[in-house]
Amino acid sequence: MKKMIAFIVALVAVVAVGIGFTMNNNKKDATPKKKDIPTVGILQLMSHPALDAIHKGINAGLKENGYTVGKNVKIDFQNAQNDQSNLKSMSEKFVNENVDAAVGIATPSAQALANATTKIPIVMGAITDPVSAKLVKSNEKPGGNITGVSDQAPIEAQLKLIRQIMPKAKTLGVIYTSSDASSQAQVKILSGLVAKYNFTLKKYSISSTNDLNQVAGQMATAVDAVFVPTDNTIAGAMQTLVKATNSKKIPVFPTVDTMVKDGGMATVGLNQYKLGVETGKMVAKILDGKSKPATTPVKFMTEGDLVINEKVAGELGIKIPASLTKKAEKSGEVFK
Repeated sequence: MKKMIAFIVALVAVVAVGIGFTMNNNKKDATPKKKDIPTVGILQLMSHPALDAIHKGINAGLKENGYTVGKNVKIDFQNAQNDQSNLKSMSEKFVNENVDAAVGIATPSAQALANATTKIPIVMGAITDPVSAKLVKSNEKPGGNITGVSDQAPIEAQLKLIRQIMPKAKTLGVIYTSSDASSQAQVKILSGLVAKYNFTLKKYSISSTNDLNQVAGQMATAVDAVFVPTDNTIAGAMQTLVKATNSKKIPVFPTVDTMVKDGGMATVGLNQYKLGVETGKMVAKILDGKSKPATTPVKFMTEGDLVINEKVAGELGIKIPASLTKKAEKSGEVFK
């Protein structure tokens, strides 16, 4: 009997040790795996200097807030090359891969993302009029999964600048893409302000870059100066526009600094890189859980930079007031 009891005690001890070993191993197996670093999907409408600058700024804004690309955040960058079908498929890719946040650079990109998901946080990268584009309910209280940064240009400051440089100009032309909601919104604002600066406004629209050369040629024969709103289609074909207008010695005043560099005369425009930085900062706060799109107001940049292209002015025989040049040299940029 004593031998039997000793055997049972020994058996229980062995089983207990085995169970303990198994439990310890299971505990090791059950140790939570380190969470993968967050992924941000960036959808850009197409390649051109302004949108490229926004993209660079987004990375910088993320870094300023503790997210370094390749270290503790992944970036899935997709360029649609101005193709609507690409925008749709790339947006769906982000949804299928369940990115932690998505950024739409330019209105069509943000709209494509909005059509693809109502759950993943979306940050607009430089969208001129989010309400007119039907991306948010209001700029103060977006109410859904979308917020972001607006690139609404200071249009009245633009008109004042044109009048300073061209005091005798009478007719102002504006050219824009008919399918671009943001451009249309800016043309509407422009229409309500031109009389204050004694301009007669003539409107010209294109459906694609294929129309630009012909329409720009017609416009150049009928106006004294040209205003270009924040329009990605025209920005991507700026050389085509200025070739047509320069042949008639007609200056172009765009809203974007990079478009001045590409042949425009001057602008009081928003710095595209800085817009990108603000977008990146907003994405970082969402990743940190510090903000939600529904309750994060759309951010508007209130100050523009004076940018002048003296080389173009010289080629067109237009004298830029010295006071403007000095101001641009001090707090903006001068291309010579």
